[in-house]
Amino acid sequence: MSGTGRRRAFVVVVLVALTLGTVRSATAGPGAPTAAELLARLGTCAQVSHGLFATDDGGPATVPVCARDGVVSWRADLDVDCDGRPGSACNRRTDPWFQDDTAFHRADGAPLDAETLPYVVIPQNSPVFAYSRHGIAGGDVVAVVYRGRVVYAVFGDTGPPGIVGEASYATARALGIDPDPRTGGADAGVTYLVFPGVRVSPVDSHARAVRLGTAATRAFLERR
Repeated sequence: MSGTGRRRAFVVVVLVALTLGTVRSATAGPGAPTAAELLARLGTCAQVSHGLFATDDGGPATVPVCARDGVVSWRADLDVDCDGRPGSACNRRTDPWFQDDTAFHRADGAPLDAETLPYVVIPQNSPVFAYSRHGIAGGDVVAVVYRGRVVYAVFGDTGPPGIVGEASYATARALGIDPDPRTGGADAGVTYLVFPGVRVSPVDSHARAVRLGTAATRAFLERR
């Protein structure tokens, strides 16, 4: 089956699970996919990027983008992104790199809120890796794994084309990572799993991201 066909089949499985009412919150207890299960299912990297990414500006390029059974992933650090709607924790005073916009917006046209919405930053399309060529678009579900925790987020913003490993203030906080945009983040050990076509609408509905994400990760574990 072609890559496009596999992605379509995968999305159908997720939608069927939602229709049947089998989806539970990631914190609902037994049966929810665990961090260990997801990492084991990823296995070794089947690289799809045409080169490697750095985790910081000016750093060495060491991170490949991988794919398995329609899921795109990478393992990197987590730099805290505060961009979007300004708030008490994310603004020009607290974050010297702050921008008051995000690549994707809420239904009312406003930028996303990094303080309250778990979202992930994906590098802009480039010759190294073009997310759009892999069926990825704004609002797609991303499962972020760190030290035994799984947080469901959305693809909410784009970043520099040569750097990978960035997520919103809310994502960091939910993972137990210091969310301070100046001094926080995690140096390594964060795994990002993107589910192309498993799209949250409206993009800022975290509850729907959790429902879709739980169904998507469960379907991923069941595929062989």
